[in-house]
Amino acid sequence: MRRRHVSMLLLTALLYGGYWFLQRFQVDGIDKISVKPRPQTTAYSPNDDSYASVPATNSSTLRLATFNIQVFGRTKLEKPEVMQVLAETVRKFDLVNIQEVRSNTDDILPRFIDLINSTGRHYDFVIGPRLGRTNSKEQYAMVFDTQTLEVDRSSIYTVNDKDDLFQRPPLVASFRARGPPPAQAFTFTLIDIHTEPDEAEAEINALAQVYRAVRNDGRGEDDIILMGDLNGDEKKFGLLKQIPNISWVISGVPTNTRGTKTYDNIIFDRTATVEFTGHAGVFDIMRQFNLTLNQALEVSDHFPVWAEFSAYEGGSPGRLAGKTDAVPSR
Repeated sequence: MRRRHVSMLLLTALLYGGYWFLQRFQVDGIDKISVKPRPQTTAYSPNDDSYASVPATNSSTLRLATFNIQVFGRTKLEKPEVMQVLAETVRKFDLVNIQEVRSNTDDILPRFIDLINSTGRHYDFVIGPRLGRTNSKEQYAMVFDTQTLEVDRSSIYTVNDKDDLFQRPPLVASFRARGPPPAQAFTFTLIDIHTEPDEAEAEINALAQVYRAVRNDGRGEDDIILMGDLNGDEKKFGLLKQIPNISWVISGVPTNTRGTKTYDNIIFDRTATVEFTGHAGVFDIMRQFNLTLNQALEVSDHFPVWAEFSAYEGGSPGRLAGKTDAVPSR
């Protein structure tokens, strides 16, 4: 009996080992066998079960934000008090477009996500390549709550800037709300941008081309939301402002930590994106976390800017639009 038991254990181990091997590697050839890692599929499809283990939250609204986390790299990651503020800030929102991820290593966002999720949350991220004409490269990232949103990973790309119009070409990705039935859920495409300060007006003009190109990319998505650090207010929006029905959520309110400039914004077609509830604002981390100016500047020289949208395609009938300056606590 003992020998039979040992034999069964060995057989089980061999079968499991073979299954593990074939799941991760593919075998090519007959006469000359070669082994190589299987390609990892990340594209979302209606049959994708990557969100199946995470329960959806039945929320009727989504709060989307943009945040330039100044020089977000290893130095900031090693400051627990700064990282705690950043993590608590992200947890206030369903999605945060991030600019200025600056590191030569790839562990910044994974470690940040681990911190955000340390309270039992379920956030994930999308990140673009390192971009820039100088040795100082930056990455865009989108951090989102998988209980309220799912990303179509086949939709993620960096804008093809063949004319070199941008220091850091925008990152694009499409999302869908979780909770409502899929046919009724709000879908939208985000454009993440950080313009070069010395070339801000020219890059903002070029963003008009990007916005039209993303809207007309053949996917049929009408809700295109441009979010980021524009390094300019609506007075510098130029050609972007000439797009019919274009709208922005922040006007005349400083978005930098020192309270002197309006740099960050969220922009969309107000006739297409009727899901916007009218609620938007600047998230003042100094007031929210009782920080001094110097403590806030350790976090970033920007405040997050946010806007609220219905989780249902077409919005919530009968809902009155309003406006507020503060994000409700979560």
